[in-house]
Amino acid sequence: MNERKAAVEMGAEEAKALWEQAVKAREQSYSPYSGYQVGAALLCDDGQVFGGCNIENSAFGPTNCAERTAFFTAVAAGCRNFAAIAIAGGRKRLEKCYPCGVCRQVMAEFCDPERFLIICGEDRECLEIFRLSELLPKGFKMQD
Repeated sequence: MNERKAAVEMGAEEAKALWEQAVKAREQSYSPYSGYQVGAALLCDDGQVFGGCNIENSAFGPTNCAERTAFFTAVAAGCRNFAAIAIAGGRKRLEKCYPCGVCRQVMAEFCDPERFLIICGEDRECLEIFRLSELLPKGFKMQD
């Protein structure tokens, strides 16, 4: 785990626990076309956690990523302030899984890019933690 960032913004155990919720959400993945299962766990500022999984479609375009599923579920429930998201993905075994560009842009719509954390990893002892600003340095904003 990247202890420097984890210690500053989120405790290591809290990051691991959120990532484990993403692993659990991954079990609900509907991915018959790619076989690539992804789960996400989105932490709201008020402590609520919303899970999401990837949901594929035979037309491919309507496919939804786990991260967006978690965000859309949280927004539909009334949450608008978010602290972090953990992502777990892979085919048969877990591997590092990073958010796609569309998901990063959705995160930028709702989150402070200097504060919002993205937790990725292949096991709970080997997590990477990024600020959104590191993964989307020039995200599109309404004023653009």
